[in-house]
This record gives sequence, C-alpha cells and structure tokens, in this order.
Amino acid sequence: MELQKRLLAQQPATPPPSPPASTNGILSASDYNGRLDEIRRTEYPQLKTVFLDHTGSTVCAASHIQAFAAELMTQIPANPHSRHVESQWTQARIDHARDRLLAFAGTSAERYAVVFTANATAAIRLAAEITPIEQHGEFCYTRESHTSVVGVRSLAADQGVHLRPIEFTDIGEVTAPARCRGTSLLAYPAQCNFSGQRFPLNVADTVSKLYGSTSDTHVPWWVLVDAAAYAASSPLRLDAHGAGPDFVAMSMYKIFGAPTGLGALLIRRSSVPFLRTKRYFGGGTVAGLTFDQPWQVYRSDIEARLEDGTVNFHDIISLHHALDAHANIYDSIDMVARHARAVTEYAVRELRALRHRNGRLVCEVYGHTGESVFGPTVAFNVKDRAGRYIGYMEVERLAVMAGISLRAGRFCNPGAAQKWLCLSAPELMKHASLGYVCGDDHDLVDDKPVGALRVSFGAMTSIEDIDQLVKFLLYQFRDYNMSESAISRLPIDTMEISPTALSVNAQVDKVIIYPIKSCHGWTVPSGTSWLVTRHGLKYDRVFVLMREHSLLPMQQKQVPNMALIRPRVDIDKSTLVLDAPGHESLEISLRPEDLKLETTETQVCSTRVRAVRVRSDRISLWLSSVLSVSCYLACEPRLLESGANTPHNSCYPDKSFANKAQILMVTQESSRQVEQWIAEDAAPDDATSRIRVGPMQYRPNIIVKSLGTDMIKPFEELKWTLVHVDGSRFAVAGPCRRCQMISIDQESAKKLKEPYATLARRMRVDGKVVFGIYLNATGSLLSTTSIKSGATINAA
Repeated sequence: MELQKRLLAQQPATPPPSPPASTNGILSASDYNGRLDEIRRTEYPQLKTVFLDHTGSTVCAASHIQAFAAELMTQIPANPHSRHVESQWTQARIDHARDRLLAFAGTSAERYAVVFTANATAAIRLAAEITPIEQHGEFCYTRESHTSVVGVRSLAADQGVHLRPIEFTDIGEVTAPARCRGTSLLAYPAQCNFSGQRFPLNVADTVSKLYGSTSDTHVPWWVLVDAAAYAASSPLRLDAHGAGPDFVAMSMYKIFGAPTGLGALLIRRSSVPFLRTKRYFGGGTVAGLTFDQPWQVYRSDIEARLEDGTVNFHDIISLHHALDAHANIYDSIDMVARHARAVTEYAVRELRALRHRNGRLVCEVYGHTGESVFGPTVAFNVKDRAGRYIGYMEVERLAVMAGISLRAGRFCNPGAAQKWLCLSAPELMKHASLGYVCGDDHDLVDDKPVGALRVSFGAMTSIEDIDQLVKFLLYQFRDYNMSESAISRLPIDTMEISPTALSVNAQVDKVIIYPIKSCHGWTVPSGTSWLVTRHGLKYDRVFVLMREHSLLPMQQKQVPNMALIRPRVDIDKSTLVLDAPGHESLEISLRPEDLKLETTETQVCSTRVRAVRVRSDRISLWLSSVLSVSCYLACEPRLLESGANTPHNSCYPDKSFANKAQILMVTQESSRQVEQWIAEDAAPDDATSRIRVGPMQYRPNIIVKSLGTDMIKPFEELKWTLVHVDGSRFAVAGPCRRCQMISIDQESAKKLKEPYATLARRMRVDGKVVFGIYLNATGSLLSTTSIKSGATINAA
C-alpha cells in the first residue's frame, strides 16, 4: 500500500520513478531465503522486460540450456528404435526421464505410465481416443476447461456420445450411480488458465469409492485431469489422492520454459487393461504386422504401444537438464508454490487497491475471492474514472511499449470467459457473424469487454515486477475519462477553433503513396498532380504481400523489414520499381495485362477484399530474399493502370488495401506537438528525447502545413468534418486509430518506443490511441480530381 500512496501523489504526466530496490518484508519468508535477486541475475539474464505471461510459457534457466548443449556436444543421441550403442544410451535416458517425471509428479512407475506426446493438447486428445467410452455414455467437461479439452467433444460426438458441459460443483450429481448411462469420460482442469481457480485432484478417488471398483473392473467414469497450468507452480502429489485420475496431461515448457515440443500423458497403470485400442498405429508401436493382411500385434508395454513413431528424444534428454536445473535453483516445487502464492496475494491486493481520485476501482479483478483456491494467474479489465471499460487490446499495446509482457483475450478458455465476462453463447455467435474473431482488435462490443487482461507469475517473478505493473496502470489510466475529448485535455487553446471556418491558411506539403501495403512510402514529386480514384490515391496500397495459405496480408508490425522495401513509380513506363539494401532493383508492371494473375481473397481489418496473386517466381524470390520470409505479391487489378475508375463492384469495398478509409491526412503542427511532448516527458539522459519523429513516421498520404502567421493548431484537424483541396471535396471519416507500427523507424526498420508511447498517454479518444484523420473523396467527378504539393487547404 505504501507503494501506491507514493505513486498517487504524483502528477499523471510525470514518468514513473525507477522501481525500489526491495519491498519491505513482502517476500521475506518466500523469496528462496533471499536468493531471488541472485537467481534472476545468474539463471535468467534474458529477463530484460517485466515478463508476466508465465501461464502462456515460463522462462527457461540458463543452467538448463548450458548443460543440455554441453551434453549434445559430448554424446550422440540416436533413434531408440535401433540397437547400436548410441541408441541404447538414448533409450536408457528416455526410460530414466519417465521415472524422474513421475517422481516430480509425486508418484512412480508402479502406479503410472508416462507416454510422451508433442504437448498437453496431444496428451488430451490421446486420452480421449483410448478411453473406452460407450455410445450411450457421456463426455462431461467443466466450465473452466481449456479449448483443448472442449475440443474432445467433436471426437465424442462422432461416436454418438452424449455431450454434457457442467459446473465443477455438479460433478457429484453427474457421476452418481443412480444416473449412470454407461462408460463415460469426465475432464476438468486442475487450474483454470483464465482466472487461476484451482480444483481438487481427488475427484477420481471420490468417484471410485462411489462405485467400489475392484482390480477386475473399472468404474463407469474415467477421469482426465488437465494439469498443464497447475503443475508449473504446485506439486501434483498423485500418490496422495487415493485411486488417482486415470489420465493426467502435462506440458514441459509450462513448467520449465523448455523443451517446447514435449508433453506427457500420465496413465494410471490399473486402468491400462481396460483401454480402447487406438485405431491408428505408427512405427515402433507394433511387435509384428503383415503388409497384405489386416493383422498386427501391438507391443505389450503401454508406452511403446501409444508413442507413434520416434519420440522426441532430444527434448526428452533436455528434460533431464530441466529437472536438474529446477531442483538446483529452487530445491523443490513446494518452494516454488510458496513463492508463487506470496507473489499472487501481493498482486491481487495491489490491483484491487488501485483507485481513481473519485474512489472508483481502476481494475476489475476476476475471482480470487471467497473460499475458492486460486493459483498464480490473475485476469482483470481496466476501467476509467466513470466506471466504463477501457479496451484490453489498447491496454496490452501500452503495456508492450512500457516493457511489460502480459496476455490479452479469452485465453482459449470459452467457459471461464463467458462466466467472468457475462457473455452468453448467442452473444458470441452474433459477434462471430459480424466478423469478430479471437485475437482481433474488437475488444469492446456495445461497451462490454469480450476478453480480459491476464498476468501470471512464475518461479522467478519478483515483487518489483508487480510494482512496475501497478505503476504502469496508475500512470496510464488513473483518472482517465473515455468520454472526455482528447482535444479538451491539450495544453493549448484549441477551443478557439471555429467549427464553421473555411479559411484555414494551409497547404499540402507532401503527397505520399504506399504501393505495397506496409512497405515504405513513395513521395510524389513536388508539383506533380496525382489522381484520386474512387479507391483512393492512384497506386496507393494496390499490392499486398501474402504468405502461402494465409488470408491475412503481411504487416510491418510482424515483419519490420518491410519498411526497407522502397518503391518508386516510373510514371512514363507505368512500372513500379522496388529497391532494398543489398539487392538489385526489381521492376513490376502496373498494367494488369502484363501480369500473370490468379484470383484469391484476403482480409483487411475484418473486411473481405479481393486479392489476385501475381504469379512470378522472379518477384516472389526477390521479396522472400529481402524479408527472409517466403511470400508472394498480390494485387487488386481494379487499382492498376487500366482499372483505376472501373465501375463499382458491390461485393468489395470502394477502397484499396488501406485499413479504414481511402486517404490519411496529418499535419506538421500535430507532429511537432508530439515531438515536444516526447522531449518534455523524457529523462535528461534519455536518448529518446533526441529522436526526430517527423510526420512521415505516421505513414500519411497527405501532410499539411500552415502558411503565414495564421497557424493550424495542433490536433485542430480532429474537429474538421470536411476538407477542400484546391476545391476538391473530401469528407472526414474520423480519427485514425494507431498501433505500435508507428514506432517502427521507417528508415532503419528498428522498433522504438516513440511516438506510440507518448500518443498513448496524450491522445486517446474513446480509449483508442489516435493521430491523423481519414478522408474519403466525395462527388461524381473523381476521374478529374487530383492532389499535388502546394495545393491550398480549406477545412470545416
């Protein structure tokens, strides 16, 4: 609480101070006897940011990777299906790894078998395939189940099995002998990956006692426990739960950070005789078979019988070193559990204590109340001072710029998301019909969040990590009001702007087009008139780069080197010339009849757009070489030389591959204001304050500048509704919502913090970061409309 008292006294525009060296006594009894700082320094030097996504994947230890690399340099891991020395050595390492993993889970090979899989999802699917569920049986899964568990319902439905989603509290009623319908499968998580809520591991034992099973029979209910999230921060102790689950799914990278290609299905040995035979069998799973007769004999040991093909023996050898490092660093999983519990309690307490000055909560935390037990995962949403939700995608973007790694969305957990966010199935189906999908930017629908933010903690998370998160939330969102106009909060008298004036003394400084979406721009030569078509500026975003079998165009956010592809238009030859460092120029015709085209489709900001693949090995190889990513060029022929003003096709929008509107306009004055803010907010020794962030950083089509002494005020353009350029009329379609892409330097392709970080603090409208305005051409004489530098600007 003292931390927040100090922070609440600060002015919102002041950058947060450096984190304290320690927090008095918070973890005095649970920071590995005072060794946490040394552990982080020696074992996790890669922790350069505040990493709070351990439920997604935790961080691997340096000693683990170093020991694994050293073993690979001195030994020859080999295919265990061979019989030579190296193969036998590898098989011995695999067998020993099974025993060690069982010991980590609190059991032994006498009670459980370990079947290695690709991941926890593969383990869950395998369990579903070999459960002898009957046609009249049921597949029951609890609300907090991960998508990988919910997905079993498709396999069950194919067998005519009754599907029954339930609450965990309904298990007793559902599994009661009086309503038994036949052999059934019950699946639930030991820990919800959305809220962190935990569930007991003794369900199988309780069910077994209801039916009084013997060694000759199996009770009608089989139990699958998804322990992927739980096992990273708590001991499983499978031998302490009586009969124990039939199946336990685990993921190695969730626990140790690496290896990432290894999961495990733990199978109770007493259940093995009753398993269903898998329909598919792979190499190594059979003791004998014939080519021309449907006959095969499966191996007797359950591990070999179920591990199709060659197991991932490199990753299994890595598992040895992961277990060694974990034991050497933390002594035991119990120590990790103690630490994670203390960090979680501190985080929940601090998040719930965050308040706006009017007393309203900054964070709405889901769960972590009542008698339920919760693990080191905390889901929440942020609210403004009026109690309105702020989009979680915007919060995530700001967190990234602040060096904080967290998760946003529904976290592949539909049931928990529906529960905590009060989302009904019809609502989610309606959202999907509108084109809203998981992972897109639609974070608020009808002012209601469709996802959340999640922070999760690992063995090496520190109190300072939590302090940095709290400071970030206070700095960015304390007393923020989404309904308050960004203009009204500017330190300049923009209220003097006349809403009806048509006498703005300004002109077009530059006209820029981006022939290939997300690549560098090309400035139209000074004084050259450039045609405005019904789709926007001629040749602007007429091409996109695509990956094979992807519907989404490549973006500079994911591939920053796209900024290094510099286009220029040869007007006389109607060609597009591409330049890139270290590569010869590439010339592409802008006439569709000169290109070999193949129709496909793509999506731009959830809008269906026709894209035609340019079939050219020469072009594809050049682009792939520059970006080190296999890709190809696609276009919309209507936007090229002979199709610029073709009749409207109602199936596709009247714009190019641009995101929201035809043209993006920014002003020199607004750009300079952002530069001034950056300098004001930066520390004296911060190199960021000396970075030149000009208007080109915002990837505009039109840059406007003032003339004479009657200056355009910064962000005055946000009040305009109409813009006239030398008499041609353009309607303002609203402000441009910005993302981290504007912080990629367009000359070097390096990722920077600015200007996005400063805009995020200063220029949010309805919770969204904005800069510049969108324009759409109006009128019927588009074929005669053009724009050039020096053109007079009037606005209203």
